Amino acid sequence: MKPLQDLVVLDLTRVLAGPYAGMMLADFGADVIKIEAPEVGDDSRAFGPFVGKESAYFMSLNRNKRSMTLNLKNPAARALFREMVKKADIVVENYRPGTMEKFELGYDKLAEINPRIIYAACSGFGQTGPYRDKPAYDVIVQAMGGIMSITGPAGGPPVRVGASIGDIIAGLFTVIGIEMALFHREKSGKGQMIDVGMLDCQLAVLENAIARYLVSGTVPEPLGNRHPSITPFEAFTAKDGSVIVGAGNEKLFEKLCSLIGKSELSQDPRFATNALRTQNVASLKEILDSVFIKKSIDEWLEQLEAAGIPCGPINTIDKVVVNPQIIARDMIVNTNHPEAGNIKMAGIPIKLSATPGSIDRAAPLLGQHTEEILQELLGLSIQEIGKLKENKVI
Repeated sequence: MKPLQDLVVLDLTRVLAGPYAGMMLADFGADVIKIEAPEVGDDSRAFGPFVGKESAYFMSLNRNKRSMTLNLKNPAARALFREMVKKADIVVENYRPGTMEKFELGYDKLAEINPRIIYAACSGFGQTGPYRDKPAYDVIVQAMGGIMSITGPAGGPPVRVGASIGDIIAGLFTVIGIEMALFHREKSGKGQMIDVGMLDCQLAVLENAIARYLVSGTVPEPLGNRHPSITPFEAFTAKDGSVIVGAGNEKLFEKLCSLIGKSELSQDPRFATNALRTQNVASLKEILDSVFIKKSIDEWLEQLEAAGIPCGPINTIDKVVVNPQIIARDMIVNTNHPEAGNIKMAGIPIKLSATPGSIDRAAPLLGQHTEEILQELLGLSIQEIGKLKENKVI
């Protein structure tokens, strides 16, 4: 048994934040029914790269799910959805606030049908506030949430983080909210609504940037690869590239000084404490770079690791996916898609000892399971399903 076995999730989400949340639930056993618009489906089915006609982007976010089509603009489809809600545990949607209410499918209406329903809404700015109705994409919330202002080289312009963390983090918080609501339901028997705003989530992960500003009044700026308050904690220049070193306490700094043959640095008044090293970071980096440039990345990594000093290379993606630690942890997995064939993707990062997740099916084709779901969940006959198709309900 997986931990979420037998939970039925109605997943109305599109593109990234919501589908990522649904994928996590599916990986751990939930029956995630991805409900898509007929003919077009999730927007991300049209996003590259493609394997034949199938989107690798879509496939990487929708594994372990079943797909059915449902035209929610049709009143009969909305009635069908309400019947499905009676049998479901969780509804996840990432429409703009108010959309589900226009369909009369908002949380209040669905809770009347099923008081145990857990309703998770993930939107750009949440269900309240002056920005409630504004549309948002990842780059918008990265910009508005402040993370771009502290990302990039020192003195440079704001830079978007390379992965879509505005979406991914919102998806993660949505799953956390769902899990907490499930725990509450076990005790109370009642569901609730979860309201996650992508902008809120960006603020929540700014950690020391928020703390620094609120305490000092100084607006944080981009610092390149270095940490704003721990030194040395950045990239240093070796013969053939950069080495990341994190000497995050006094003992590690002393070890580093000894390793590079400059024990006197730990006694230097400029570098005697972490606070002083941070104040004099430019001087310390110049000294350390002059030492690191004498050896290759591999030579430094071998010596630093032997000394127990946290370090690592700056890997490109091609190196990450074949890294022995990544392989050993099953973080690159294969799925067999009915059209695209064998597809590799990122694995499951949460390792549970008793009830682990697994990837049991590839992402579905559009509407692949419509008939199966309607028969199984609602007991509809083939004839009844045929009429729904004729009437453009599904």
